[in-house]
Amino acid sequence: MPAVLVPAAVGVGIYLFGTHHTPGYGNGLFGEHGTAAVDLKARLGTALLCLALVQLGLALWMYGRVPRSRPAPRPVRRGHRVLGFLALLLSLPIAWHCLTTYGIETTSPRVAVHSFAGCALYGAFAAKVIVVRSRRLPGLLLPVVGALLVTGVALLWYTAALWALNGDSVPGFSSASSARPGS
Repeated sequence: MPAVLVPAAVGVGIYLFGTHHTPGYGNGLFGEHGTAAVDLKARLGTALLCLALVQLGLALWMYGRVPRSRPAPRPVRRGHRVLGFLALLLSLPIAWHCLTTYGIETTSPRVAVHSFAGCALYGAFAAKVIVVRSRRLPGLLLPVVGALLVTGVALLWYTAALWALNGDSVPGFSSASSARPGS
């Protein structure tokens, strides 16, 4: 399979699983159930967003885009990779709970955006791994895919974590059409 198809296959695979899986609304996350699980995911999602923003800062430093800073030393690259791996690990229980508990839902615009962004996030992660490992792809793709990852995490945080932490409401999505399932 050509490398360019792998990210699409990952996103589509997650989508297909989510649409064909029977939701288990009673599923828990680290022993928490119901609204407690949603609140835990919101906190974990906030930590994930913080890691993504640190990743962005380190990437900007490595690419010499931080004004008045010295070139990034070698440990910055290693730190960027380690934090990226930790961010992926942190995202997995959140995503697994979303998929197995709710699946892919389109019950409201907020939930639909969240569902599709979740599928796309792991496709973007697969793309980043491919771009990092490839010597044939244009170097410009790496910051583009990295920016897609940060944007994806921010969009997921906005449509779920912020929504849960803000009393089931975020600007741009009415609370009447954003019921608790699918959060």
